[in-house]
Amino acid sequence: MSTDAQDADDAEDELRERVTNFLRRNFPQIQMHGGSAAIQHIDIETGEVSIQLGGACSGCGISPMTIQAIKSRMVKDIPEITKVHADTGMEGMGGEGAEGGHGGGMEPSFPGETTDDGADGRDEGPQAPF
Repeated sequence: MSTDAQDADDAEDELRERVTNFLRRNFPQIQMHGGSAAIQHIDIETGEVSIQLGGACSGCGISPMTIQAIKSRMVKDIPEITKVHADTGMEGMGGEGAEGGHGGGMEPSFPGETTDDGADGRDEGPQAPF
């Protein structure tokens, strides 16, 4: 039984490492702009991962596009991941991940950018430029 537990821990560690490498490889601009991305939780059984963007990402006008890009690209690049929950902590209380977070205007936004949360909770904003 301890072997099964060890195997599960190893699988979670390996998946966590792959998610970390994905974030480093695909989103270096998060770090270059003073932001950070941290894995909050990985559920290996359901394939769900929770990512928290912090630092300069909190309140940044383009964080909704960054979140959308992370969500769409991670499920394509890492087959074990089926759903990504990501937020900046700026979406208010009781939310389960950001579905288009509301920047506080601390960073400039781009013309045409939308932060409207669709009625169905799906991301409807523009594609990220990266």
